[in-house]
Amino acid sequence: MELKINTKQILKLLYILSWIIFVGVSIDAGGILFSTFYSLMKPVVAQHFWLGIDLSSLYKHDIGHFLVVTTYMSISAVMKAIMFYLIVKILHDKKLDMSQPFSKEVGSFIFNLSYLSFGIGIFSLWGIKYTEWLVKQGVNMPDLHYMNLSGADVWLFMSVTLFVIAQIFKRGKEIQDEHELTV
Repeated sequence: MELKINTKQILKLLYILSWIIFVGVSIDAGGILFSTFYSLMKPVVAQHFWLGIDLSSLYKHDIGHFLVVTTYMSISAVMKAIMFYLIVKILHDKKLDMSQPFSKEVGSFIFNLSYLSFGIGIFSLWGIKYTEWLVKQGVNMPDLHYMNLSGADVWLFMSVTLFVIAQIFKRGKEIQDEHELTV
């Protein structure tokens, strides 16, 4: 007996997986935002920031720097949540018509993902550079991975890759439209 998995089943699985990731990154973004505001009201919270990150030394050093770093963390996390929201939305709306693969919706979806990836990469990179500068100033900082700022290069690489794919989809849509006019 041969088990065949068709595209429809794979898309359903990806839809479920995307929902799970969307919920996870949304919780992460909300946790970072909540911890930031709660730390401003109750400074001791900075010691046990979101997921146990200790930002107390940064908070004691300067609240302004604390806000800059947590803003970079927040923006990256929110953009990841938006990215997975768009993925869930396109899979839910069934805009992936396999008979007409090069649609305007799919093209703009891929462009949006490339822009979001670029934004995540840029804000992560700025957060990394800012954190490295703070460490040089003598501020004790946690590992970048725990601060939701690692992987800037991967996000930037992904944005370029998605942008190229979006351009291919754009050209595919043009060819598809020309073909429909000639038929």
